[in-house]
Amino acid sequence: MPRASLDRIDLNILRELQHNARLSNVELAKRVNLSPSPCLARVRALEGRGVISRYVALVDPVAVGLGLSVFIQVSLERQAEKPLEQFQSAVSRFPEIVECYLMTGDSDYLLRVVVPDVQSLEKFMLNGLTKISGVANIRSSFALKQVKYDTALPLPPADQALPRKEPLFTKMDSKPVARRDKLTRRVP
Repeated sequence: MPRASLDRIDLNILRELQHNARLSNVELAKRVNLSPSPCLARVRALEGRGVISRYVALVDPVAVGLGLSVFIQVSLERQAEKPLEQFQSAVSRFPEIVECYLMTGDSDYLLRVVVPDVQSLEKFMLNGLTKISGVANIRSSFALKQVKYDTALPLPPADQALPRKEPLFTKMDSKPVARRDKLTRRVP
C-alpha cells in the first residue's frame, strides 16, 4: 500500500486512538479540536483507506496463562515462491504463532510464539512446526523478560505531516492573483 497522505488532524486522531481506541467520538473530537461529525468522518476515511486496519483489546499473556514467549528462526530447504507460500499458509493455522516475519539474513522467517510452558512449546514444535513441509532448520530463543512492548507506532510530529498545498497565490499575466477558494479579490 502506498504511503497515505496524512495531515495534522489525521495524525492527532491516530495518536489518540493508538493509546485508547475506546474513546467515544465526542471525546476524540474534543482531543483533536474538531466537532464530532467531521471527526467521525475522518476516522471512517482513515478506516476506509486502510490506515486504521482494525481495533483490538491487548490481553496480558501472563494473566491468561501464556507466560512463555519464544522467538524462533526458521530456515527453509528452498527459498522459491511455492515453498514460501506453503510455509506462510501453514503458520497462519497455528494460534501459538502471534507474529511471523519474512526475513533477510541467516534465517528465512522469524516467529514469535506464545505458550503456557516448556512442555507446550515442545508439543508445538514436535506436532506443529517440524511437520511443516520444507522446514530445514529451527533455532529458538526464550525471552527472559519483556523490557519494552508498545503497540503505538512512532508517528511523525503533526507539524511535519501537512501535505503540500497549492500556493495561495498563482501568477497570471505576470500579476499575482488570489486563488478563488481562498480570496475573492485581485491582489495588487
